[in-house]
Amino acid sequence: MKIEHPSSKPQYDFLAGTALLIDKPKGWTSFDVVNKIRYKISHKLGVKRIKVGHAGTLDPMATGLLIICTGKFTKKISEFQGMDKSYEGTIKLGETTPSYDAETEVDQTFPIDHITPTLIEEKRHQFIGDLSQYPPMYSAIKVDGQPLYKKARKGIVVEVKPRPVSIHKFNVETSKLPLLDFEVDCSKGTYIRSLAFDMGKALDSGGHLVRLVRTSIGKYPLEAAWNIDDFINYVENEL
Repeated sequence: MKIEHPSSKPQYDFLAGTALLIDKPKGWTSFDVVNKIRYKISHKLGVKRIKVGHAGTLDPMATGLLIICTGKFTKKISEFQGMDKSYEGTIKLGETTPSYDAETEVDQTFPIDHITPTLIEEKRHQFIGDLSQYPPMYSAIKVDGQPLYKKARKGIVVEVKPRPVSIHKFNVETSKLPLLDFEVDCSKGTYIRSLAFDMGKALDSGGHLVRLVRTSIGKYPLEAAWNIDDFINYVENEL
């Protein structure tokens, strides 16, 4: 499936269907991006309704590659969702949060004096291969028809079942402890926030995600993505 690079001045047919690579800004939800693009395209083309959807959620704190499908290409969303993903980011050791990332306040602190590069290297190997991973309570997974994060915000505790995931690569950089920079290649459904939490636990400490960038989906790299402002400018002035 071909996706045009922005520098090639593509001529999209949004109504018939196309797929867009977008670099999601920090602080935006994935649906914020969908809604912005849907509104701009609909307004420019003078149509009341156009199908627009995304192929894999990124948390508001995260940035990076988001695939947006329009028109008949929305039927291909599941194909993109099934592709492997790559990320880079930063884990802060010694602290946990309810959401496993910086979206919520630190709830516990832990010792880190015993953590060495050798220990990190030993534990990192536990997270490569086929794993059983518990999703965060602050996630969009639905239980009884309601997303888990809504229950979590109400203080409702729900038993979450582990899910099978595959992590193909988990490389770490230990020169900035207690910050742990990493690179991950993984299967669909992998929660990097859970990986951060589990890594902290494996080190007899705590850990939460403080930075995350999705760098690729399948063969599609972040480098080929539109900056959202540039795309909006393209729709408004060149479409």
